[in-house]
Amino acid sequence: MMELIETLGPWKWFIFGLFLLGLEVLAPGWVFLWFGVAAFIVGGLGFFVELSWQSSILIFISFSLIAIILGRRITNRGGSDSDDPALNKRGARYIGQEYVLAEPIEQGRGTLRIDDTIWRIVGPDLPAGALVRVVAVKGVALAVKKAGEA
Repeated sequence: MMELIETLGPWKWFIFGLFLLGLEVLAPGWVFLWFGVAAFIVGGLGFFVELSWQSSILIFISFSLIAIILGRRITNRGGSDSDDPALNKRGARYIGQEYVLAEPIEQGRGTLRIDDTIWRIVGPDLPAGALVRVVAVKGVALAVKKAGEA
């Protein structure tokens, strides 16, 4: 087996790199990608410089660390801010909006229909027909107060 690995020369690093990229497909997370890139770099160096197995492994470890650090910087750039920061916070979209109660709020609890969803609401007791403003999201309920109050 060792003789086969030695006869492959630098190609063994390309094969190892492809294996690591295959692992990345099976277990995505960007980690194996950077190890695969490092293996390709060591394989490329092997065509130009005669490398012992010890130096190959040291170079692979060094390039792996560099690739992981650079890769983290590339993937964690933050990107552009969203046009809709409340995109995945559905209740937060309604903060500041005013709605008319179809049913009264009794004992601090009630329901409010917004679009096609019925939300639980918490707030002061108010009669049906009162105008309320959503002020916060408390768990799965919207906190409301009478519109016009500070």
